Amino acid sequence: MTRTLEIRNPRTGANDYVITPLDRQALQHRCEALRAAQPAWLARGIEGRAKAMLDLCDAVDRHYDAILAALCADTGRHEWSVNEIEGLKGITRMRCATAAEALAEASGQSSDPTLRFQQQHVPYELVGIISPWNYPLILCMIDAITALLAGSAVAIKPSEVTPRFIKPFRQAIQEVDYLRDVLDVFEGDGETGAMIVDLTDTLVFTGSVRTGRKVQEHAARQFKTVFLELGGSDPAVVLDSAEPDFAAEIIVRGSVENSGQLCCAIERVYVQRGVYDAVCKRVVARVEALTMNMDDIRQGELGPIIFARQADILRDQLADAVAKGAKVLTGGKIREHGGGLWCEPTVLVDVTQDMAIMRDETFGPIIPIMAFDTEEEAVRLANDTEFGLSAAVIGDEAKAIALGSRINAGGMWINDFDTMGGVGARAEKTAFGCSGLGGTRYGYGGFRRFLRKKAIVIRSVAA
Repeated sequence: MTRTLEIRNPRTGANDYVITPLDRQALQHRCEALRAAQPAWLARGIEGRAKAMLDLCDAVDRHYDAILAALCADTGRHEWSVNEIEGLKGITRMRCATAAEALAEASGQSSDPTLRFQQQHVPYELVGIISPWNYPLILCMIDAITALLAGSAVAIKPSEVTPRFIKPFRQAIQEVDYLRDVLDVFEGDGETGAMIVDLTDTLVFTGSVRTGRKVQEHAARQFKTVFLELGGSDPAVVLDSAEPDFAAEIIVRGSVENSGQLCCAIERVYVQRGVYDAVCKRVVARVEALTMNMDDIRQGELGPIIFARQADILRDQLADAVAKGAKVLTGGKIREHGGGLWCEPTVLVDVTQDMAIMRDETFGPIIPIMAFDTEEEAVRLANDTEFGLSAAVIGDEAKAIALGSRINAGGMWINDFDTMGGVGARAEKTAFGCSGLGGTRYGYGGFRRFLRKKAIVIRSVAA
């Protein structure tokens, strides 16, 4: 029996779109076709695969308006939808430029002159990707790009919360010779995602810790490797040496980007007491200058809550914090407008580590600020979490680096926020704690995790 899923519009609250997930037989047929095309794709070599990926950028440009309109409908925001499309093209071009070096196969000699080796890279035939709703396009492709360049075929299942972009994006893919044979994007929900795990050789999942555990358990029963890119509760530490307005700009930008709906958002702020009052004052001033795009999708810095259930999480965390003594300096409410839901940009003080807003992932534009006295205390507070995705330290550069080196997080931003994109061609990071498992998606490791490594060891025999 054919299944259909109704999809909510984040700006209106109405279910105005329908997807029809493939049944297992149809999905298996499509995945088998991808797998069958993989050897020819691998045989094209790195240059041939890179050309196809660059051709995809051109195809995306030809379908730009349709993809943008779909992303805007999916997420309720315009500027970051544009940024996603431009980001996809930028990442693709960067990865194509570094693929040959990243995928180079080593060879060498032993101390025994008659013994040598050749390293062979054997890509997984079919890589599965299950991606989230906060950046629907870029997060479904960020790992697909490197997997494809490494020589794998790729099956993608984006979130059912934001599926409208799939059709115009698939139309772009279909215009690219060779690539259309090894890359497909499927509509579906968790049931479809479970089938993707079954039908692929390895998988990248980006999303919540809760769902990541389920994916890992399902794959482990089949002895499959899974790479988990999960959530965070990222701290920012502001030292006495920081200029208050400089620190406030980083904190606000890091907390409200995409309305706080990103895994590496700044969600906990620890400010050394000497600049605490000044930083709080400037954070509030910057937050109060922000506007929401309720009336015009192209105006305002903050879009709606994309996933309706997220509004309940934000309400519960705010209520818990206030009940335990937190003070709301600005914001603090979920606002309904035309059926959509927006979270007011919010600043909280008098927060404590036992509050849910300081322990759980928030995924909203909420900034809880706590004072600290010593650097030892700051490290202890920053590390008081099950997560370890990224963190920021703001202040004197040498002191910030020294303190940041003691925080358990894979990405460490010194005097800025989320600057990984500028160095991600070669810099690598992995998650700490419950923020993920597996190799880095950045740097050369972002290619190599899709390769199995074969050592061909040769003994030279005298004639």
